[in-house]
Amino acid sequence: MNDTAQPPEKCPLLIVIVNYRTADLTINCLHSLVGEVKSLPGTQVVVVDNPSGDDSVARIQEAIATEGWQNWVSLVAAERNGGFAYGNNLAVRSALQSPNPPDYYWLLNPDTLVRPGSLKALVDFITRHPNVGIVGSSFEEADGKPWPFTFRFPTILSELDSGLQLGIVTKLLQKWTLVREMDNQPAPVDWLPGASMMIRREVFESVGLMDEAYFLYYEETDFCLQARRAGWSCWYVPQSRIMHIAGQSTGVTVRNAEPKRLPQYWFDSRRRYFMKNHGWLYSAVADATWLAGYLLWRCRRVIQRKPDTDPPHLLEDFLRNTVFVKPNMPG
Repeated sequence: MNDTAQPPEKCPLLIVIVNYRTADLTINCLHSLVGEVKSLPGTQVVVVDNPSGDDSVARIQEAIATEGWQNWVSLVAAERNGGFAYGNNLAVRSALQSPNPPDYYWLLNPDTLVRPGSLKALVDFITRHPNVGIVGSSFEEADGKPWPFTFRFPTILSELDSGLQLGIVTKLLQKWTLVREMDNQPAPVDWLPGASMMIRREVFESVGLMDEAYFLYYEETDFCLQARRAGWSCWYVPQSRIMHIAGQSTGVTVRNAEPKRLPQYWFDSRRRYFMKNHGWLYSAVADATWLAGYLLWRCRRVIQRKPDTDPPHLLEDFLRNTVFVKPNMPG
């Protein structure tokens, strides 16, 4: 097992996979990359284990040895579980400090399978467009159903839509809603899921690594915003297709399942994002707007006898984590 994530002398692309108790999925993801790394000679993959506390390290090591992947896959055991940004930064930082750092860095979730041609589609696009700093893939669910969505930066209006959950308001606010449905053409977007995000080296040199004060959630949103402010654009490239089983490490965003209570780090990340990027006053208005919308939704749900599909204890948890109760930025 390698102690660092040093790529070889000529490595055009570094792929980083952060594992936390998902050894089987990580190994399956590596299988899906076998053909992809051949399309760009010199590509390296670093698997970072954010101490899983299970047999993940041993199992992934065994798979690397058994499959003969040693020449392009290395495994790094992190000292602590510092979250998504921390795990990715561990590999990216080491590569950036190498004598000949890679041009591109592909952050890839372990709960993904890379469809043929997806790596080349991202590299070709970002290489042809020097002003593009970040590119990302289209997603599909485990059954092959398309999940063609990207996201807009959170704002007060998107918080209103999120809390209110009213179709007519969503239509009126469609230019500001958080979720953006995409078609089959490449397009500039605000931010992309970190499950498949390729980043140009110069972006890290411009804005630094991802903010490790986020344990999980909002770190890729924040990073894309910092890149935008530094003059880099972010693009959706649907020709790169990724199967993604959401929420396998946390259980929070599992699709087609009973919603789970949102963890404390979700609220910490949300509060950090708004306070870091917009200040206390804006964050307070965003909190108040979401609360007003959500209370109206709760009243409408009772009157119209709609099912309760919200995460358990959402209102009380949100109230405990507003900037009115916790005025300081987490982290």
